[in-house]
Amino acid sequence: MRGPNPCFLTTLMPDGSPQTTETWVDTDGEHVVINTVQTHQKMRNIERDPRVSVAICDAVDPSRYYAVRGHVTNTTTEGGAEHIELLSRRYSGGPYPWYGGRDQVRVILTITADKIHSMDR
Repeated sequence: MRGPNPCFLTTLMPDGSPQTTETWVDTDGEHVVINTVQTHQKMRNIERDPRVSVAICDAVDPSRYYAVRGHVTNTTTEGGAEHIELLSRRYSGGPYPWYGGRDQVRVILTITADKIHSMDR
């Protein structure tokens, strides 16, 4: 999770259906860490129901992956802008382009794993 690996985060819509988005991923050594925007659908879903699933695959060998079922245990805007810059350098090699504008509020999600499945050939 400390490399530029594809990650897919699934949250639950109000009707219980899954909503999946590709995102950048990080870890604090114990938790999955995701950076998102305060106004996105996944934030509304998480505020209502913190259960999530995350799939992270190896960028070099996509058949190697981790699947994590868990729940968001913390959300914070503190350090969100700095964290997205760190992730951008990791994933793109340069500064974050601020697609939605610099006024967007970045949120760091901390996800605690309830179940981890890995596929490693």
